Amino acid sequence: MKFNTDFLVIGSGLAGLAYALKVASKRPDAKVTIVTKAEESESNTRYAQGGIAVMLDKDEDSFKNHITDTLIAGDGLCDKEVVKMVVKKGPKRFREITNWGAQFDKHPSGDYDLGREGGHSVNRIVHHKDVTGWEMSRALLEQVHSMPNIEILSYHFAIDLITEHHFKEQPEVKPGEVTCYGAYVLNQKTQQIERLLSKITLLASGGTGHVYKSTTNPLVATGDGIAMAYRAKAFIQNMEFIQFHPTSLYNPGASPSFLISEAVRGFGAKLKTKSGEAFMHKYDQREELASRDIVARAIDSELKISGDDFVYLDCRHLDMEAFKKHFPNIYEKCASLGIYAEKDMIPVVPAAHYLCGGINVDMKGRTNVGHLYACGECSNTGLHGANRLASNSLLEALVYAHKCYKDGIKKYESIEIPAEINEWSAEGTVEPKEKIVITHMRKELQTLMSDLVGIVRSNERLRLAKEKLHLIYKETKNLYDNSTLSPQLCELRNLVTIAYLIIEQSIDRKENRGGYFNKDLV
Repeated sequence: MKFNTDFLVIGSGLAGLAYALKVASKRPDAKVTIVTKAEESESNTRYAQGGIAVMLDKDEDSFKNHITDTLIAGDGLCDKEVVKMVVKKGPKRFREITNWGAQFDKHPSGDYDLGREGGHSVNRIVHHKDVTGWEMSRALLEQVHSMPNIEILSYHFAIDLITEHHFKEQPEVKPGEVTCYGAYVLNQKTQQIERLLSKITLLASGGTGHVYKSTTNPLVATGDGIAMAYRAKAFIQNMEFIQFHPTSLYNPGASPSFLISEAVRGFGAKLKTKSGEAFMHKYDQREELASRDIVARAIDSELKISGDDFVYLDCRHLDMEAFKKHFPNIYEKCASLGIYAEKDMIPVVPAAHYLCGGINVDMKGRTNVGHLYACGECSNTGLHGANRLASNSLLEALVYAHKCYKDGIKKYESIEIPAEINEWSAEGTVEPKEKIVITHMRKELQTLMSDLVGIVRSNERLRLAKEKLHLIYKETKNLYDNSTLSPQLCELRNLVTIAYLIIEQSIDRKENRGGYFNKDLV
């Protein structure tokens, strides 16, 4: 079965929705199709608590300040031109999303209530209580539903991008000259694999958090877009730079881990050991407001020293009425577990949170694969370098969605989709007798990555991880080649690819930078 579209968007987070909305508004004659493997609102965007970093207060802030803070966090690996472009385009893109109906907290004076997070020299985080991502997603989905030329295909799992090696007669293609013509997509309702042909394809598929045991990411974050792009010969870079959020709620068995926003530390909360001792002063003069990699490693170090499972975040000294108003979702979640912030310290541990690398794109969002764009967390734009500055991710998503839209809209009409593209073939495959094997291998992979490729790495751990991953890869490939496809099997295949890229690029990294720390390189 096949169907065609003009613009295919894989992913329904902020980046994908903003892009689709711009394209559909500009070209009402064009068909835009959004594919998402769960319900339309399920994405990393939805769980972004803290806010969006944007320069709005010209008295206290400046583009120069925001650029400098981003470059410092990125530890020398940011692309300076990209940083300048994203920061300077930020206010305009932010005004667009407010025009689309997103609401942000304001003071009675009418000025935005700007928060502060680690790595920022001034208050510049615009937020909607502690559910900023949810509010932005809500507003964009409302707009998207009003556009007759946008179709959202929920519960459709993109398996692979369509390129020349899916032609009936495969042409000779030189490296760097691959072209994308859409994707093969598993319709989870019919269990059929559909050939979805498209002139322009945008990967906005989010992050990779579930390659680890503990992550703040929703269950959909399994690196599907990056893995598909890698198989289609796109360039992937900086996968070793995983940002571990220092403070996820310690609640064993819960997945995903509940995030205690960095803004809580910006509000004045202190990190303490189980014995009640503050410790951040030992690691950085900025203490709790140091960048995330420093805070996460500090907690990791304290846990190794003490042997404890968690540290505490102490909010007891804060103005609790203001705290409840600013962080209602966090307060209620803790209270539901019997933790009351006014009298109890909150147990926290680091968790995999954000991927700073991904699919290489230029300043227009283009990959090295023809007609294929990427934006949002799955992309490597050069903005984050070795470590993302807090709340720059939503800003990047908006700016690059616009860049991708501006470039793709110029060329889509002249693109011809070849007629000789194969339908998907499932010949020779059978339904696996037991899916417990897939579940077991996924858990084994997550344990391997958490134990050996976590916040602190070593040459020996990386060598062992590579060796063990090869065994999981062989078993997964055998399953994939011989089984009827399911989302669970496809996710496992993608997670194995992500793990491979993280391990290989970690081995290639010969110096500690930002979020990457190998104790043998000290």
